[in-house]
Amino acid sequence: MCGEAPMGAERTSVGLDVHARSVSAAAIDGVTGELIKQRLVPDPRVVLDWVHDLPAPAAVTYEAGPTGFGLARALAAAGIRCEVAAPSKINRPPGDRIKTDARDAVLLARLLRLDDIVAVRVPTVAQESARDLVRAREDARGDLMRVRHRLSKLLLRHGHVYSGGAAWTGKHEQWLRQIRFDGRGRAGTQAAYAADLEALTLTVARRDRLDEQITALAADSEFTPVTWRLCCLRGISTLTGFSLAVEIGDWSRFTGASIGAYLGLIPSEHSSGNSRRQGAITKTGNSHVRRLLVEAAWHHQPAYRIGPTMRARWDQATPAARVRGHAGNQRLHDRWVQLSSRNKKHTVACVAIARELAGWCWSLATLPDA
Repeated sequence: MCGEAPMGAERTSVGLDVHARSVSAAAIDGVTGELIKQRLVPDPRVVLDWVHDLPAPAAVTYEAGPTGFGLARALAAAGIRCEVAAPSKINRPPGDRIKTDARDAVLLARLLRLDDIVAVRVPTVAQESARDLVRAREDARGDLMRVRHRLSKLLLRHGHVYSGGAAWTGKHEQWLRQIRFDGRGRAGTQAAYAADLEALTLTVARRDRLDEQITALAADSEFTPVTWRLCCLRGISTLTGFSLAVEIGDWSRFTGASIGAYLGLIPSEHSSGNSRRQGAITKTGNSHVRRLLVEAAWHHQPAYRIGPTMRARWDQATPAARVRGHAGNQRLHDRWVQLSSRNKKHTVACVAIARELAGWCWSLATLPDA
């Protein structure tokens, strides 16, 4: 984000409540105290023209939401400081029971005036494009899980249970293709089954196409060095490492201790006076990254042995990354052993390992390439 005036030195503070079909705007003149309100159309050029007519210099804020970051980029390109506010961090008066777009815009303008906006990071166009790709792959994974559940439960209702080994393999697929619901009275079931099989085939094909695109981008993009370093840890494949690199983006925003809190992997707490009560993890922040780390944490439970897959990943990283990844793998397995010896539930232990794994990922991601 850039601007002509130093941060916090702008004369006019502008709050925007941005929706798909309208923008409620409020501006506070820091010299005269005048409050200016306006309703605009959601066109960046219209918003820019209105901001340019205000007493300069001006700063703008709006909440992060489904309308994306196009407005923030347009304002930054015009030399206007724009802070995209984190919705969960906006301080709202607890006694204020009236919520309208105009009041939200005024609140944002006042918070910007007080420099009380917690801003989210605005990704570049390339970073947002890569993020769209990994999230499309995540959607395909969820769709595939749901269609598999539908298919298996339909078969279970009709007495078809696969017992020939692992499910969703080539052999299992051949078994699925052989099932028929013959008879006029079962035509509806056959149609439903055929539809689910078709959905399964299309979803698998979509997932595989996205995997190919992610693999190609992971091998040749601005995220490649970070991806290869992250892959030095057990449980982090190319797809997982690229997803972590893309979703987090600027790892330097965090420390090894703070990244766990950002991802919602720390315990919630309700303490007062002499009592201290901790509960389940907060589950704030990026749920996609949190799921990836929890899944990766399970891989650190078995004894640590360096196999050909790990060596192949290490060959793509720097010597310093290999050394640090090896230390992280040893440490995380030792932590599993310690937690198991204390009779911790496996699910609780896994989340604890995921929290520490986040710190090791940060350590590798911020490691210099040299």
